[in-house]
Amino acid sequence: MATSGVIFKRCGCRDDQRRRLEQSCPRLGERGHGTWYFHCSARNLLGRCERVRRGGYPSRTAARHARDEWLTTTEADRTAQGWTVERWLRHWLDNRTKIRPTTRFHYTRDVENVLIPQLGRYRLADLDAPLLRTVFAEIAATRNSKGRPQSASAMNHLRTTLRATLNLAVKEGVLDCNPARHIEIAGYQQPHAKEWTDARVQSWEQTGARPAVAVWTADQLAEFLGAVNDDPLFTLWWLAGLRGLRRGELCGLRWSDIDLDRGTLTIERNRTTAGYHVVEGAPKTPAGRRSVALGKRSVQILRVHRRHEQDRKAEAAENGTPWTDSGSVFTRSDGKPINPNYATTRFRILVRRAGLPPVRLHDCATAPRPSPTKPAPTSKPCRTSSGTPAS
Repeated sequence: MATSGVIFKRCGCRDDQRRRLEQSCPRLGERGHGTWYFHCSARNLLGRCERVRRGGYPSRTAARHARDEWLTTTEADRTAQGWTVERWLRHWLDNRTKIRPTTRFHYTRDVENVLIPQLGRYRLADLDAPLLRTVFAEIAATRNSKGRPQSASAMNHLRTTLRATLNLAVKEGVLDCNPARHIEIAGYQQPHAKEWTDARVQSWEQTGARPAVAVWTADQLAEFLGAVNDDPLFTLWWLAGLRGLRRGELCGLRWSDIDLDRGTLTIERNRTTAGYHVVEGAPKTPAGRRSVALGKRSVQILRVHRRHEQDRKAEAAENGTPWTDSGSVFTRSDGKPINPNYATTRFRILVRRAGLPPVRLHDCATAPRPSPTKPAPTSKPCRTSSGTPAS
């Protein structure tokens, strides 16, 4: 509840001890001596008491007008009339302090690149279902940053962001209901992984059309692992394809997380990117922190990979080149952990070289496992980056 507060006059005069006289100055009654202030309080949007004291006004009337204007603005801020959509979106982002950096990156991209340009000029009170349906139809007719039509998935993510922002407005009593719940995204369906059967591969080779989410067959996965046997990141591709580890889990993996004697590794961290920035932290969900059984072949491959890393470290010391002992399993030439985006780019290149139908590295983690009758490729020995067979 707002309070009218007080209006008073003060000056900057000091006594013999250099203390400010403030409102006790005997000259305050003189015209032009001192300035006018107001002090009042009101409940803000979050229900907390907000106090303000402002001054420097030439007259009591000016101070009273400034106080009344502040109280009016504060009251408007507690209603949908007092908030533009742009201002509310930024307020919502500022208050999302406990989200992951990658989540904030995607929310910010939606807000800054699309929602504010399209809806920012409206007031929250102006938002209704017909307006939002019209605006979303206009957005759907545009093209994304790559010059392609807006995908149903991107439009759905945009709707999710807007609904989340307006849910806060409902929660804090600024809106009575969320108009974004009436938005429908044409053509959006939860992606369902489709296997690269011979028929789908033939259609892709002829037309270039591919499923939204595609995974390899067991034979295709085995063919890929055989084709990348000499690649320095062969162990990463192996663990992604046969042990279900995701890109962020693999790039964040450290040797301290692996027990080769017991044949297990533990997922303790996730290393991913938010735009051009690498972010490392705990797994996204509690279920992501888990132990993974390796199997004898995986243990053997990891032992070879570890020896190779030790050889690289020794070679750097011998040559006097920089080396950072990061403890990461998959490293750059200087020992620092690899950038997750590099793993994605490298994977695409290797898939293309192998002549296999495209899948995402993320989907490689969900690829079907080779059956017991068709084991993982062993026709080629696992090789180091120098091309020599690893024992």
